[in-house]
Amino acid sequence: MKRRTLDIAFSIGGALFAVLLLVLGLVLKDQADFATTYVRDQLSLQKITFTPEEGLKGEQDDAPCLIEFAGTALDSGKKAECYANEYIAYHLGESAKNAGYEGETYATLGPIRSGLNADLKAATEAGQDTEELQAKVDSVTSLRETMFKGETLRGLLLTTFGFSIFGDRADTAALVCFLAAALLLLLSIAGFAHALLSHKGDKVVLPVKKG
Repeated sequence: MKRRTLDIAFSIGGALFAVLLLVLGLVLKDQADFATTYVRDQLSLQKITFTPEEGLKGEQDDAPCLIEFAGTALDSGKKAECYANEYIAYHLGESAKNAGYEGETYATLGPIRSGLNADLKAATEAGQDTEELQAKVDSVTSLRETMFKGETLRGLLLTTFGFSIFGDRADTAALVCFLAAALLLLLSIAGFAHALLSHKGDKVVLPVKKG
């Protein structure tokens, strides 16, 4: 086989593969841009703003991101993760602690409230003073409602963060495709140039397997 023919064949193949990688990169980039734009638009509709640094009361002790994003709008996946894990989680924990139920969640407060309701019912039937028990029931009920709202919002924000991660990875994959396509294109151009400059009579001797 002539060397020129082999160079041209490999160059054409490389060029075609470069085009395929370019197309794949464009598709991935489009999806990455969609994810970024969708997350930004949906979060912006909620009109959530991070508390200014001077307004933080302890949330930032183990959360540098709250200082980094202080006073800005919540409009990205990274900000959603910070707000959910550092701001909302902190305040939910503080609410439970201040109510005397440190470490409890919406799910674990259910049995506690049921037990208090049972005690309240028994005390009422026995004609006992129920003022203190009623206050405990009201406190747990209020805390559980707060936990439900907070944990729901936190879950939604973390889901949004997860969706944004797919966009970031698609953007990275698109960059890899573009770089690979550029490399293959350069190699293909070099192959065509070599084919044009090589001697017409040059041949490539392929090894022949002896039987």
